[in-house]
Amino acid sequence: MFTGIVEELGQVDRIDLGEASARLTLRGPLVTSDAVHGASIAVNGVCLTVVEHDADAGWFTVDVMAETLSRTALGGLEAGAPVNLERAMAASARFGGHIVQGHVDGTATVLDRVPGDRWEVVTFTLPADLAHYVVEKGSITVDGVSLTVSAVTDDTFSVSLIPTTLELTTLGVRSVGDTVNLEVDVLAKYVERLLGARTTTVPTMTTEVTA
Repeated sequence: MFTGIVEELGQVDRIDLGEASARLTLRGPLVTSDAVHGASIAVNGVCLTVVEHDADAGWFTVDVMAETLSRTALGGLEAGAPVNLERAMAASARFGGHIVQGHVDGTATVLDRVPGDRWEVVTFTLPADLAHYVVEKGSITVDGVSLTVSAVTDDTFSVSLIPTTLELTTLGVRSVGDTVNLEVDVLAKYVERLLGARTTTVPTMTTEVTA
Protein backbone atom coordinates (compact mmCIF):
# COMPACT_ATOMS: atom_id res chain seq x y z
CA MET A 1 0.00 0.00 0.00
CA PHE A 2 1.09 3.57 -0.68
CA THR A 3 -0.04 7.03 0.43
CA GLY A 4 0.51 9.12 -2.70
CA ILE A 5 3.33 11.15 -1.16
CA VAL A 6 6.04 11.01 -3.81
CA GLU A 7 9.44 10.35 -2.25
CA GLU A 8 11.63 10.99 -5.24
CA LEU A 9 11.55 12.27 -8.79
CA GLY A 10 13.38 9.50 -10.65
CA GLN A 11 14.20 8.91 -14.28
CA VAL A 12 13.75 6.19 -16.87
CA ASP A 13 17.22 4.91 -17.70
CA ARG A 14 16.39 2.13 -20.16
CA ILE A 15 13.42 0.37 -21.76
CA ASP A 16 13.74 -3.17 -23.08
CA LEU A 17 10.67 -4.15 -25.08
CA GLY A 18 9.50 -7.75 -25.41
CA GLU A 19 6.76 -9.18 -27.61
CA ALA A 20 4.05 -8.31 -25.11
CA SER A 21 5.90 -6.81 -22.16
CA ALA A 22 8.68 -4.45 -21.18
CA ARG A 23 11.50 -4.29 -18.67
CA LEU A 24 12.16 -0.82 -17.27
CA THR A 25 15.38 0.26 -15.62
CA LEU A 26 14.89 3.36 -13.52
CA ARG A 27 17.14 5.60 -11.48
CA GLY A 28 16.10 6.52 -7.97
CA PRO A 29 18.84 6.56 -5.30
CA LEU A 30 16.45 7.11 -2.40
CA VAL A 31 13.91 4.39 -3.17
CA THR A 32 16.72 2.01 -4.12
CA SER A 33 18.70 2.60 -0.91
CA ASP A 34 16.86 -0.15 1.01
CA ALA A 35 15.34 -2.07 -1.92
CA VAL A 36 15.30 -5.86 -1.97
CA HIS A 37 14.29 -8.34 -4.63
CA GLY A 38 10.48 -8.45 -4.67
CA ALA A 39 9.98 -5.04 -3.06
CA SER A 40 7.11 -2.85 -4.27
CA ILE A 41 7.78 0.59 -5.71
CA ALA A 42 5.10 2.79 -7.28
CA VAL A 43 6.20 4.28 -10.60
CA ASN A 44 3.86 7.11 -11.66
CA GLY A 45 1.26 5.48 -9.45
CA VAL A 46 1.69 1.93 -10.76
CA CYS A 47 2.75 -0.66 -8.18
CA LEU A 48 5.68 -2.59 -9.67
CA THR A 49 7.99 -5.30 -8.32
CA VAL A 50 11.75 -4.90 -8.10
CA VAL A 51 13.48 -7.74 -9.97
CA GLU A 52 17.01 -6.33 -10.01
CA HIS A 53 18.65 -3.42 -8.24
CA ASP A 54 21.95 -1.81 -7.35
CA ALA A 55 21.75 0.43 -4.28
CA ASP A 56 25.25 1.81 -4.81
CA ALA A 57 24.51 2.85 -8.39
CA GLY A 58 20.96 3.93 -7.53
CA TRP A 59 19.00 1.95 -10.12
CA PHE A 60 16.33 -0.76 -10.12
CA THR A 61 14.58 -2.85 -12.76
CA VAL A 62 10.91 -3.88 -13.02
CA ASP A 63 8.90 -6.01 -15.42
CA VAL A 64 5.72 -4.55 -16.93
CA MET A 65 3.20 -6.87 -18.56
CA ALA A 66 1.13 -6.09 -21.63
CA GLU A 67 -2.08 -5.27 -19.73
CA THR A 68 -0.28 -2.68 -17.62
CA LEU A 69 1.31 -1.12 -20.70
CA SER A 70 -2.07 -0.84 -22.41
CA ARG A 71 -4.12 0.32 -19.42
CA THR A 72 -1.70 2.90 -18.00
CA ALA A 73 0.49 5.71 -19.24
CA LEU A 74 3.63 3.62 -18.70
CA GLY A 75 3.42 2.43 -22.29
CA GLY A 76 4.26 5.94 -23.44
CA LEU A 77 7.43 6.36 -21.37
CA GLU A 78 10.74 7.04 -23.09
CA ALA A 79 14.31 6.86 -21.86
CA GLY A 80 15.14 10.01 -19.93
CA ALA A 81 11.56 10.68 -18.85
CA PRO A 82 11.02 11.76 -15.22
CA VAL A 83 8.88 9.48 -13.03
CA ASN A 84 7.29 9.76 -9.60
CA LEU A 85 8.63 7.13 -7.20
CA GLU A 86 7.28 5.94 -3.85
CA ARG A 87 8.18 2.90 -1.78
CA ALA A 88 5.45 0.83 -0.17
CA MET A 89 4.44 2.37 3.15
CA ALA A 90 5.98 0.95 6.33
CA ALA A 91 3.49 0.09 9.10
CA SER A 92 5.24 2.55 11.42
CA ALA A 93 5.24 5.45 8.91
CA ARG A 94 3.08 8.56 8.95
CA PHE A 95 -0.01 8.41 6.76
CA GLY A 96 0.56 11.59 4.79
CA GLY A 97 -1.82 11.23 1.84
CA HIS A 98 -4.67 8.74 1.45
CA ILE A 99 -4.98 5.01 0.81
CA VAL A 100 -3.35 4.31 -2.55
CA GLN A 101 -3.08 0.76 -3.88
CA GLY A 102 -0.99 1.39 -6.96
CA HIS A 103 -3.73 -0.21 -9.06
CA VAL A 104 -4.44 2.30 -11.83
CA ASP A 105 -8.13 2.63 -12.74
CA GLY A 106 -7.64 4.53 -15.98
CA THR A 107 -5.89 7.40 -17.68
CA ALA A 108 -6.69 11.06 -18.25
CA THR A 109 -5.43 13.87 -20.45
CA VAL A 110 -4.20 17.26 -19.29
CA LEU A 111 -6.67 19.83 -20.63
CA ASP A 112 -5.52 23.11 -19.15
CA ARG A 113 -3.02 24.74 -16.78
CA VAL A 114 -3.78 28.07 -15.11
CA PRO A 115 -1.01 29.55 -12.94
CA GLY A 116 -1.93 31.40 -9.77
CA ASP A 117 -0.04 33.42 -7.18
CA ARG A 118 1.40 30.44 -5.27
CA TRP A 119 -0.27 27.53 -6.98
CA GLU A 120 -1.42 26.23 -10.35
CA VAL A 121 -4.82 24.85 -11.28
CA VAL A 122 -4.59 21.86 -13.61
CA THR A 123 -7.65 20.40 -15.33
CA PHE A 124 -7.88 16.84 -16.65
CA THR A 125 -10.39 14.79 -18.60
CA LEU A 126 -12.51 12.47 -16.46
CA PRO A 127 -13.34 9.03 -17.92
CA ALA A 128 -17.08 8.30 -17.83
CA ASP A 129 -16.63 5.02 -15.96
CA LEU A 130 -14.74 6.75 -13.14
CA ALA A 131 -16.76 9.97 -12.90
CA HIS A 132 -19.10 8.76 -10.15
CA TYR A 133 -16.14 8.07 -7.85
CA VAL A 134 -14.80 11.63 -8.06
CA VAL A 135 -16.24 14.35 -5.82
CA GLU A 136 -15.22 17.90 -4.97
CA LYS A 137 -12.84 17.93 -1.98
CA GLY A 138 -12.41 14.18 -2.33
CA SER A 139 -9.12 12.37 -2.91
CA ILE A 140 -7.70 11.20 -6.22
CA THR A 141 -4.29 9.92 -7.28
CA VAL A 142 -2.73 11.42 -10.42
CA ASP A 143 0.52 9.80 -11.58
CA GLY A 144 0.98 8.51 -8.05
CA VAL A 145 0.41 11.88 -6.37
CA SER A 146 -2.31 12.13 -3.70
CA LEU A 147 -4.40 15.19 -4.54
CA THR A 148 -7.61 16.89 -3.49
CA VAL A 149 -10.21 17.52 -6.18
CA SER A 150 -10.88 21.27 -6.31
CA ALA A 151 -13.60 21.17 -8.98
CA VAL A 152 -15.44 18.51 -10.95
CA THR A 153 -17.87 18.37 -13.89
CA ASP A 154 -19.43 15.44 -15.71
CA ASP A 155 -16.29 14.89 -17.77
CA THR A 156 -13.47 16.92 -16.17
CA PHE A 157 -11.85 17.50 -12.80
CA SER A 158 -9.34 20.02 -11.50
CA VAL A 159 -6.69 20.06 -8.81
CA SER A 160 -4.71 22.94 -7.30
CA LEU A 161 -0.98 22.23 -7.11
CA ILE A 162 1.24 23.91 -4.52
CA PRO A 163 4.87 24.85 -5.34
CA THR A 164 6.25 21.73 -3.62
CA THR A 165 4.15 19.45 -5.83
CA LEU A 166 5.08 21.40 -8.93
CA GLU A 167 8.79 21.19 -8.08
CA LEU A 168 9.09 17.63 -6.76
CA THR A 169 6.75 15.62 -9.04
CA THR A 170 6.14 15.13 -12.75
CA LEU A 171 2.96 17.20 -12.49
CA GLY A 172 5.12 20.30 -12.62
CA VAL A 173 6.19 19.50 -16.20
CA ARG A 174 3.09 17.84 -17.62
CA SER A 175 1.86 19.71 -20.70
CA VAL A 176 -1.60 20.04 -22.22
CA GLY A 177 -2.27 16.81 -24.12
CA ASP A 178 -0.09 14.62 -21.88
CA THR A 179 -1.54 11.38 -20.49
CA VAL A 180 -1.54 10.64 -16.75
CA ASN A 181 -2.52 7.67 -14.59
CA LEU A 182 -5.60 7.86 -12.37
CA GLU A 183 -6.52 5.89 -9.28
CA VAL A 184 -9.78 6.82 -7.59
CA ASP A 185 -10.35 6.53 -3.86
CA VAL A 186 -10.68 2.82 -3.06
CA LEU A 187 -13.08 3.62 -0.21
CA ALA A 188 -15.58 4.95 -2.76
CA LYS A 189 -15.40 1.66 -4.66
CA TYR A 190 -16.04 -0.37 -1.51
CA VAL A 191 -18.99 1.82 -0.56
CA GLU A 192 -20.46 1.34 -4.03
CA ARG A 193 -20.04 -2.44 -3.75
CA LEU A 194 -21.60 -2.62 -0.29
CA LEU A 195 -24.56 -0.43 -1.23
CA GLY A 196 -25.10 -2.52 -4.35
CA ALA A 197 -25.19 -5.67 -2.24
CA ARG A 198 -27.78 -4.16 0.08
CA THR A 199 -30.15 -3.42 -2.78
CA THR A 200 -30.09 -7.02 -3.95
CA THR A 201 -33.47 -8.63 -3.46
CA VAL A 202 -33.42 -11.10 -0.59
CA PRO A 203 -36.24 -13.67 -0.34
CA THR A 204 -38.40 -13.12 2.75
CA MET A 205 -39.36 -16.01 4.96
CA THR A 206 -43.01 -16.40 5.92
CA THR A 207 -44.37 -18.33 8.85
CA GLU A 208 -47.75 -20.02 8.60
CA VAL A 209 -49.92 -19.36 11.60
CA THR A 210 -52.62 -21.90 12.44
CA ALA A 211 -55.49 -21.39 14.84
